[in-house]
Amino acid sequence: MNMTADAPLLAADGVPLAVKLKRAERRKKLRAALLVAPLAVFLLATFILPIALLLYRSVENPEVPAMLPKTVSALAGWQGQGLPDEAALGVFVQELTAAKDNKAMVGNAAKRLNMEISGYRSLLTKTVRAMPLDPAAGPLREQFVNIDERWAEADYWRVLRHQDSRYTGFYLQSSLDIKRGADDSLHMAGDDEAIYLKIFGRTLWMSAVVTLFCFLLGYPLAYWLVNLPTRKSNLLMIVVLLPFWTSVLVRVAAWIVLLQNEGLINGALMAMGFVDSPVQLAFNRIGVYIAMVHILLPFMILPVFSVMKAIPPTYMRAAVSLGSHPIPAFWKVYFPQTVAGVGAGALLVFIMSIGYYITPALLGGPDDQMVSYYVAFFTNNTVNWGMAAALGSLLLIATMALYTLYARIVGANRLSLG
Repeated sequence: MNMTADAPLLAADGVPLAVKLKRAERRKKLRAALLVAPLAVFLLATFILPIALLLYRSVENPEVPAMLPKTVSALAGWQGQGLPDEAALGVFVQELTAAKDNKAMVGNAAKRLNMEISGYRSLLTKTVRAMPLDPAAGPLREQFVNIDERWAEADYWRVLRHQDSRYTGFYLQSSLDIKRGADDSLHMAGDDEAIYLKIFGRTLWMSAVVTLFCFLLGYPLAYWLVNLPTRKSNLLMIVVLLPFWTSVLVRVAAWIVLLQNEGLINGALMAMGFVDSPVQLAFNRIGVYIAMVHILLPFMILPVFSVMKAIPPTYMRAAVSLGSHPIPAFWKVYFPQTVAGVGAGALLVFIMSIGYYITPALLGGPDDQMVSYYVAFFTNNTVNWGMAAALGSLLLIATMALYTLYARIVGANRLSLG
């Protein structure tokens, strides 16, 4: 068959070859997508969706708008001075009366308002029990004040006015010790009220100290393992991995036994004459550091070891043979090649440290608790999902920021080495 120069190439069945190639490429991509689909669904259900719900819970504010939608709308025109007008109070009375029999709704709204001003729970429930009010009995303002004198204070009405949306920044603001003033302006809480920034600072500081000690202990150990004969190195690597096969709770309990005043370490120190009385090693910051470094040390050793294993030993020998002292040769030739492993190990240890809960809770004192302790407290004790989600969201943001910083640093180092 004669073919012109512009005629398309045909397959045996007469279909243009380019069309068949496109079809084959589409089938290949479809098969790949079907193979990846189970993993994508798993990640969506166990990772992405929980994070999305966490972020949503940190700004969700359904309690008061669900109970008093018309009231918060009526208060929108109130200037925040004195008391609301009779029309707004009438709407408030109607909605309180309608919600009187719905104890769950009233309880949720009272709990939410109590987060803004302590005592609001008792005020709202007391007022609901007094419903309905009779407008013929006198001005509603006086009747509310007769129920409880706190209704004469504008602060309680201002808090109610702020609940005009199903979304709020209250939880995130509180997690950063930001308060709302009487004029609706935002300002930092005073030293006697600010607690969460101190907790975040403590968490970051303790995590940095743990990461530093893991590096100081893990880097030389990884270097030693790399330079040992393969048989001995593999045997000692099993020892390094042993903590992975033991529960964290069991390891913390073992450290409590070792570090307590009557424990083995204090007994050995007194028996050898180093101390005359037991040293406080447990239930304080020292015990937390010791246990966390012990638990997280393998996460520093393994990334550093894997990077060191790929570095040819001839580099160091070449540097020394060219006249360099071993120590400068190590820092100028060997260490820069291990920065990626050190960064990965440090990032892994630090991220795991800022989320630690069991070890500080069991081995630390009140001033040694980290953010995760308060996330668990708000989740289990006070059932304040908003604050728990806000604190967790800030931890997530910090983790993502650290990972982004690490990626940029490692990428810059790779470019400079290249």
